[in-house]
Amino acid sequence: MPRAAAFPEGTIRQQTTSEQREASGERVAERLRRLCAATLESNWTLGTRQGVEFAYTRPSPERYPWQWYWDSCFNAIVWRRFDRERSRRELETLLAAARGDGFIGHTIFWERPLHGARRLFYNVIEAGDFTTATIQPPMLAWAWRAAVGDPAREPAIVAHHDFVTRERDLEGDGLLWLIQPDESGLDASPQFDPIWRLRAQGLPGFIALVHRNRRLGFRIAAVRQAGGPVVCEVLTNVLHGLSQLALGRPSVTPALIERLYDEASGAFLARAWPATGRRIPLTWSALAPLALPDLPEAIGRRLVEEQLLSRRFWTVVAPPSVATDEPSFSLRQRALGLRRYWRGPTWLNSAWLVWLGLVRLGYHEHAAALADGACSAVLRSGLREFYRPHDGRGMGASHFAWSALVLELLEPDRASARSHLPDRVR
Repeated sequence: MPRAAAFPEGTIRQQTTSEQREASGERVAERLRRLCAATLESNWTLGTRQGVEFAYTRPSPERYPWQWYWDSCFNAIVWRRFDRERSRRELETLLAAARGDGFIGHTIFWERPLHGARRLFYNVIEAGDFTTATIQPPMLAWAWRAAVGDPAREPAIVAHHDFVTRERDLEGDGLLWLIQPDESGLDASPQFDPIWRLRAQGLPGFIALVHRNRRLGFRIAAVRQAGGPVVCEVLTNVLHGLSQLALGRPSVTPALIERLYDEASGAFLARAWPATGRRIPLTWSALAPLALPDLPEAIGRRLVEEQLLSRRFWTVVAPPSVATDEPSFSLRQRALGLRRYWRGPTWLNSAWLVWLGLVRLGYHEHAAALADGACSAVLRSGLREFYRPHDGRGMGASHFAWSALVLELLEPDRASARSHLPDRVR
């Protein structure tokens, strides 16, 4: 009888283990795809309001039924993986809510009007308003570029970004300023504590801030004339900068570096007017410029190596929304009975934005590790609003749509290396 071919010891076992790992990985990927597809589908809503058709993804059906500006932008980016037409309809629904001057509010009440206690602290002028009177980070053009096509060919998108720049570029350098912390999308982030103090979001005094700004019509010129504060915030200007590049316009990255980059710490920090004498806590927003494709490599590598990969940010599910060595870092969801978001847990939109920088700069092993942490958290807890950074337990709202961004990490798009922008940026 002929002898069986000889194999090096352990080879068959290694091959089997490799095949098992590959098969297991495929099952995990398929499970995540199904979960994300099912959540986006279940959160999708259609209807008509006063003769205007709408179609958008509710951030979380029970807690967040309305259309939030930046949620829809992130959701449209993920929808392109399943149905590009829904990406378009999601963003066109934002445009359907635009005023004639291009303004789009950060929350649009399509299905039912604002009601209950939210009327006390939502940024509406009258109780029956169709939208809030404040902005969120203006990322519509970037989302359109990533999910639909060239935003410069859409007059309504151009008008929207023209409005934001015209109204919020207070210094003429291309950077935008905010009148409230929630305009950044980062709500109660500790970076705002030294600026708004007792009127920071998630504290009882925030209602007084909203009421003061309501009396001023939420107009930034009136707020500044009344003494402010107004804030030039990092993440807001990163997303604004990505939209400017998506429109084929000159980059605001040089201005961002000049005004907000702190050479001593190697991080980007918000600036307020009037200036605050207090230290601005280190939050993940300091890392957000990693998403900019034209961020100078030396600054990007310093952000990665001195900040992101440090113990303060490189957690099991990275990055936490606040550096873990900050006194303000917390995993509590409430203080004084009020919700205080962005004070410690990890959100998957922030994980994706810094991941873009890791990919562009060639930190492929770290990009894969960040992706593994995010995928493991979703497998463990489902699509949640945010996650505990040290163990991946889900927190906040369930069936949270934009956490489907995990697919961007799991199955990278070739355009990720240039942040979904054209090869040439100005």
